[in-house]
Amino acid sequence: MSGQRTVLVLGGTSDIGFAIARRYAEQGWTVLLAARDADRAERNANDLRLRYRGEAVAVAFDALSLEFHARFLDGLGMLPDTAVCVIGVLGDQARAEADPDHAAAILRANFEGPALLLGEIARRMAARGRGTIVGVSSVAGDRGRGSNYVYGSAKAGLTAFLSGLRNRFAGQGVHVMTVKPGFVRTAMTEGMKLPGQITAEPGQVGRAVYRAAEKSRRNVIYVLPVWRLIMLIIGHIPEFLFKKLKL
Repeated sequence: MSGQRTVLVLGGTSDIGFAIARRYAEQGWTVLLAARDADRAERNANDLRLRYRGEAVAVAFDALSLEFHARFLDGLGMLPDTAVCVIGVLGDQARAEADPDHAAAILRANFEGPALLLGEIARRMAARGRGTIVGVSSVAGDRGRGSNYVYGSAKAGLTAFLSGLRNRFAGQGVHVMTVKPGFVRTAMTEGMKLPGQITAEPGQVGRAVYRAAEKSRRNVIYVLPVWRLIMLIIGHIPEFLFKKLKL
């Protein structure tokens, strides 16, 4: 590979992951796309190569295979300058309430797998003395809601983990940024009634992540700033009243 900067996108076949990958490729970065669906990752990598004339490589990867995390990173042959984690599943709240296996799958995909992998990457970046980690969490983690508390609690865990990681490695050259996209029009939200004024497109997420991670070095971002105000208000609703809202 060339000596240009490299970004590893974990979850590179998701709409948001691919949008972020496109933004980095557009800026001349080498892109490593890691995903369970190796064929789709390769198609996305080929798209980047054709569109931006840069280097893009697809890598098969399963975040839930914890025993292979270290081997996966060793196999890259180099530690990326920036690692972006977009791994996650929305799941089905009603099913999760009745099916512990489904609930566990949501918790593992949104918290356990991403957190343990990013922790390992952070340790390696700290040993090198530099690096950027971007974790895509969710506004759903800002306060537990009855309609999606399994997914939301997993994202709350990831948000707390990223905050701890940021403090743990402050001063060691590793910057950790948390992203809270809010509603985004993707395959994950297909069929849902999304409020247009507060719904972002994947391309907006890609641009916001690149700008905040590589230019302004932010710690936490809401892709659409209005979400910070929305979640501030939701977070201050008294519990006795919150229970009546059925959110």
